[in-house]
Amino acid sequence: MSEKSLNKKVYLSVTNDLVAEQRVHKVALTLIKCGFKPVLVGIRFNNSKKHNNNLYETKQLRILFKRTFLFYAEYNFRLFFYLIFKKVSFLVANDLDTLLANYLVSKVKNLKLVYDSHEYYTEVPELNDRKLVKNIWLFIEKLILPKIKYSYTVCNSISDIYNQKYNINMKVVRNMPICDKREFEFRKYDIDNFVKGRKIILYQGAVNVGRGINYVIDSMKFINDAVLVIIGDGQVKSELEQSVKMNNLEDKVLFLGKIPFEDLIYYTKQADVGIILCQNISKSYEFSLPNRIFDFIQFGVPILSSDLPERRKIFEQANIGILTNNFEPENLAKEIKKLLFDKDFTLRIKEKMKILSKKYCWEIEEKKLIEIFKSIMP
Repeated sequence: MSEKSLNKKVYLSVTNDLVAEQRVHKVALTLIKCGFKPVLVGIRFNNSKKHNNNLYETKQLRILFKRTFLFYAEYNFRLFFYLIFKKVSFLVANDLDTLLANYLVSKVKNLKLVYDSHEYYTEVPELNDRKLVKNIWLFIEKLILPKIKYSYTVCNSISDIYNQKYNINMKVVRNMPICDKREFEFRKYDIDNFVKGRKIILYQGAVNVGRGINYVIDSMKFINDAVLVIIGDGQVKSELEQSVKMNNLEDKVLFLGKIPFEDLIYYTKQADVGIILCQNISKSYEFSLPNRIFDFIQFGVPILSSDLPERRKIFEQANIGILTNNFEPENLAKEIKKLLFDKDFTLRIKEKMKILSKKYCWEIEEKKLIEIFKSIMP
């Protein structure tokens, strides 16, 4: 980086409250390495925890609408007027729902814009039955994405789709964990009284439709000496909590809600099995490559995952768990129990994960990102 780039502010915007935003946090750390001062911009909900971080600035915008398309319209409106008056080196828009405001600001102020696509946004399951809303997002995507020079996404499948669709050069920066754990100073959440010495099956992420959590809950009827810990929030959390009560599984299933990403490491380290089950109900899910796969690899946690293309590529390199598309509760229980109690099987998995953990690190993956930033500010 040149001297001119030192200590310049870069604004990164998201449509969440920053509490669980691991990927943007890591991008911010990379920007700091490159001599920039990142500012993360998100949303302040009524139940949001204040995002405390002494590494970079954060801003949580308050908005009136909490859902529907008005939520995104209002956020982009407020984001535009927030950014337009800031002194900025360049902008980073995270996902399609922040792109319009960032693009307009970049044109008005003649700034360079970077686009980070966390998923195949127009094919998320929430848009499956909402043709009008989906078409609006597609219109924004078709209007802006071909005009963006600097972009990257989480996996090759999504990159290939966008590159072919819009004749662009979208790079791939996978969502790897930070291997140097000195950065993390987590708080201990005491769940020992609930676990009572039993093994831990861990799900962490959005509690939304199509994540397979309901099937895993049902499978707990057939699993003893283990508990299911669910970390995260989402559209179906209340429904799942009711299901747990109706099936008298309160002693086997624990909902912890949303937890700051800095503290997730504590649970990942304790887990005996990691759950990453997505139903193939949309193109976005079909090509998903969740960061949780790499988090579990980092800490030697055997994985039960959907058999989907991007995940299969990782599993083909080494046996790190079990792939399945059979979500019948009894079958899931059988697979989970193998990962929990077959010591020889899990020992081989953990040995493979030790090797992969040195490869799947943000410290290695971020080199691609640094090259992008170098090309922006030579």
